[in-house]
Amino acid sequence: MPGFLMQPPDDNGPHRRPSTQVAVVMRRERIANRWQPWRWALADIVPHEDSFGTQPRLLFKDEHEERWLYPHFKVELFTDDAEGYYLNVTTPQPCFWVVWRMEEEAALADEPVAVPQTVTLSYHDAGRWLDAQETVEQVPAPPDVVQWLQHFVEQHHVLEAKRRQRPQSFKPLLDRFGNPARVSTEKKFGEGGHG
Repeated sequence: MPGFLMQPPDDNGPHRRPSTQVAVVMRRERIANRWQPWRWALADIVPHEDSFGTQPRLLFKDEHEERWLYPHFKVELFTDDAEGYYLNVTTPQPCFWVVWRMEEEAALADEPVAVPQTVTLSYHDAGRWLDAQETVEQVPAPPDVVQWLQHFVEQHHVLEAKRRQRPQSFKPLLDRFGNPARVSTEKKFGEGGHG
């Protein structure tokens, strides 16, 4: 199987951003649970090949497992998400993330199947989808993809300098209404003073 083909940006052509074409492999496996005998999981991300076509298809099926191929996903790199790629590429195991959903009604098989929605290399994208209660799974990215991502990060990510926190003693004092408070060290004595 050929490796991942990473497209460089092309200002004059159809590839405006760096991208690669991938296919998603989903696995349905039997589990020991009388209420839910099957479980879906992300199995793999593979380089897309023209021979895959554009339609999902069943690759393998027996009494213990099914494998489905979902071809033709484009993974693009966006310069405004360079930090998301940086956070991915600097982990011990950089990865692809896939959002997938179950069909509401069976369209591809006799029963509803898991259908990938999108694929990304951005840590931020994955976090937003998880926050939105989506099903997000990951698989390790191969070395050639990690190297491509690292090169993109080196070109586009700028580490923000950590700002020194201003000491509390230098912060202006405010009253309960948010107005500057006045502090005086002068002693005020009442009428008829003491002493």
